[in-house]
Amino acid sequence: MAERKPKSKVFPVSGGFEKLKSYQVAEMLYDITVRFAKRYIEAGSRTRDQMEQAARSGSRNLAEGSVFSATSKKLEMNLTNVAKASLTELKKDYASFLRQNKLVHWGSDDPVRQELVDNRFTDADAVARWGREVHQRFPDRSAAEIAGNIGFIYANVAIALCDRQLQRQGKDFEENGGFGERLYKVRSASRQQSEEEEP
Repeated sequence: MAERKPKSKVFPVSGGFEKLKSYQVAEMLYDITVRFAKRYIEAGSRTRDQMEQAARSGSRNLAEGSVFSATSKKLEMNLTNVAKASLTELKKDYASFLRQNKLVHWGSDDPVRQELVDNRFTDADAVARWGREVHQRFPDRSAAEIAGNIGFIYANVAIALCDRQLQRQGKDFEENGGFGERLYKVRSASRQQSEEEEP
């Protein structure tokens, strides 16, 4: 049996971006947005391209930031903020779609809106099935209204998760410093231990 190598004290343990709730929601929103744009936004239009790119940027920057977290907390925070900015742009596009098409924008007191949030869906197919079922229950809510509100609500959720993540990252940076500081502490401790072990 191969001897297990000790973990480096320089690099913090990371669960990977796939485990981040912000990434999971942003990635699902990307899938939702691609389907939405294909159905409701004119092919070849700038809006369609911008919505898809903003959704992609949200999830990809969260993933990239997580990868950089081992060596640069500042870059991790910067990329998380870029993701938040992209998702905010996407949220505004969904709001514009609802406004420009004179569709009802679900308020925070709307029970169907709360139902969507409470379901905590994890993939776009499940969201699509829920949307069709809502339309069957409430025929006065058009498919476009439902789809636009789904996108807006999930963009809102993803932004809130990014905010929470930025707060955690900032606190971690305050308490533990960046990679350079961590490297210095580990090297200093290692050097001191070596000196103490010398005869």
